[in-house]
Amino acid sequence: MTGFEIRIHGRGGQGVVSAAEMLARAAFEEGRHAQAFPTFGSERTGSPVISFCRIADEPIRIHDPITRPDALIVQDPTLIHQVRLFEGVRPDGFVLVNTARSFVELGLGRLEEGLDPHRVRCVPATELARAELGRPLPNTALLGAFAAMSGIVRLSSLDAAIRQTFPEPLAVRNIAAAHAAHDLVCAQSGQVSRA
Repeated sequence: MTGFEIRIHGRGGQGVVSAAEMLARAAFEEGRHAQAFPTFGSERTGSPVISFCRIADEPIRIHDPITRPDALIVQDPTLIHQVRLFEGVRPDGFVLVNTARSFVELGLGRLEEGLDPHRVRCVPATELARAELGRPLPNTALLGAFAAMSGIVRLSSLDAAIRQTFPEPLAVRNIAAAHAAHDLVCAQSGQVSRA
C-alpha cells in the first residue's frame, strides 16, 4: 500500500480512539481514503490504548495493525518507558510526544539522534487542552500539532472533523486547542501558521 500510516498511543479516557477517527475524517474532507481503528488491552480508563490511522490516495485494502508507522503520536508520556512505543518507527518518520519536557529530559536522546530533527516534536498538549477546554484531554491539540509538523492534513480539514465529532460549544474549544498547538509548532519551526 502506498499511503501514510499513523500509530497513536495513550490511555483509556484520553481520546486516543477519537483522535484516529478525527484524523481519518480530516483526510475524507480532502477527498482521500482513510481508516481508523483501535486495539485495546483491558478496556478501562487509564489502560494503555493504541489506535491506528491510514491515509491514502487510493482505496485501503489492508486492516492489519500498523507495525512500521510513518508517524507516532504519544498522548501519554508515562507510557514511554513502560511499553515499546517507538518500535518500528521509520527513520524518516514523525514523532510527536505530549510533554513540556525535551526528548533528552525524557531519556530519549538516543532515539532523537536517529531521527530527522524537523520531524520530532514535544508539545505540551495537556496544558494547551486545560487552557482551552478546562480539561486535560490532549487529543485535538496533538492533532493540530501533527497537522503543522507533517502537513498530512490541512488545519481547515481538521476543524471540520472536530465539528463532526463534538457538539458546537465543545467543538469550538477543541478547535481552539488544535489551533494553539498548530501555532506553537509553526513558531518552533519558523513556519507561518496557516490557521
